[in-house]
Amino acid sequence: MKQLEAPQVWTDVVLQVRIQKRPDMNFLLLLSFSFLGVSALSPAEEMKSQERLFLSALGLSERPRPAAAARQAAGRRVPSALWRMFRRSDGAEAGGSEPCTVNEYGVRGNIIRFVQDQGGSAGPSSSCDSCLEKQLFFNMSVLQPVELLSLAQLEVTFHWKPLRPAELLQNQRSVSVSLYRVIRSTLRGASPQANRRPLLSQTVKLQPGPTSLKMDLTALAEGWRKPGRNYGLVLELLAPSADPSYSANLLPVDPTLALPLVRASLVAVSLNPHQCRSRQRRSTFHAPLTPSSVCRARRLYVDFRDVGWQDWIIAPQGYMANYCHGECPFPLSESLNGTNHAILQTLVHSLDPVGTPQPCCVPIRLSPVSMLYYDNNDNVVLRHYQDMVVDECGCR
Repeated sequence: MKQLEAPQVWTDVVLQVRIQKRPDMNFLLLLSFSFLGVSALSPAEEMKSQERLFLSALGLSERPRPAAAARQAAGRRVPSALWRMFRRSDGAEAGGSEPCTVNEYGVRGNIIRFVQDQGGSAGPSSSCDSCLEKQLFFNMSVLQPVELLSLAQLEVTFHWKPLRPAELLQNQRSVSVSLYRVIRSTLRGASPQANRRPLLSQTVKLQPGPTSLKMDLTALAEGWRKPGRNYGLVLELLAPSADPSYSANLLPVDPTLALPLVRASLVAVSLNPHQCRSRQRRSTFHAPLTPSSVCRARRLYVDFRDVGWQDWIIAPQGYMANYCHGECPFPLSESLNGTNHAILQTLVHSLDPVGTPQPCCVPIRLSPVSMLYYDNNDNVVLRHYQDMVVDECGCR
């Protein structure tokens, strides 16, 4: 952690990130300092305890540990749409926007997941000699029970392999695409087609660049959240049919050579209603030029590298969390944002400083932070978290 403040002497101080569950299930992030030796836990145990609390507030059961390949390709694997949404939500223009609405998809939500396909690679089809077949599987158990699924959009992208002969893209050739949902497991010796139900049959024109096919699977994906109900999908591709004006000797003998590479993903937008409030515009923090012992917000920059989370948090690399510190002296001025109770408490404290403590310097206005990270299944998640930045302090 990097504290951007006038030089102060702190001995054996560690940053604790504590999460408190209120009766209304809202999460409040409290940033506080504690001296080592006060807790019965060792420093390492105390940090792990605080880490578990913070991860729980992020909706994670444990610390994500993405594969090395995922870490190396982090920038490449993050969809451009998620990058745009992250930059827009993290900027000043996020303030004042309608709470818990994903404008890019026109649905309610505060969690956007880019769910990876776990269905394996494509192979020969069991029902068609000239077809390729690919199993698609999206693990929807990553959603918490409290989350309301607003949208599940399947996106299938076709990429041509390197060194693809240009002749294959001539004469407006196309690929026939069929999508099926699997309703049950196939027993040994039984026909797989008996357990499939058609969802889509479409022709996709071949192009030199990537071509995408999108489909709304919200209702189907909602059923996948129940145990034992997710048997995945089957995508079937039929090799391009020869055009009468097209020379037949240009079509490869192996139909797989005439078919593109297929990548599939599922964009899942969900809403956690307990973490949905109006998003306030984040104010620009200005530290006073002269040191002061009066209650005010102090600069505190949280660097995720300092706590070893840089391998699963994609962005931001850190953020200005700030904290509240200082005295609430008598008489309380308007700048200290004191309540009537705090004003009376300072008055009583001035008369009885031993029996009555001063009011506390606490956050009175906080703003959210957007985070882009990997979950425990290597899915890319964009999530908005309330009460992460201290914007203003007051005496309470």
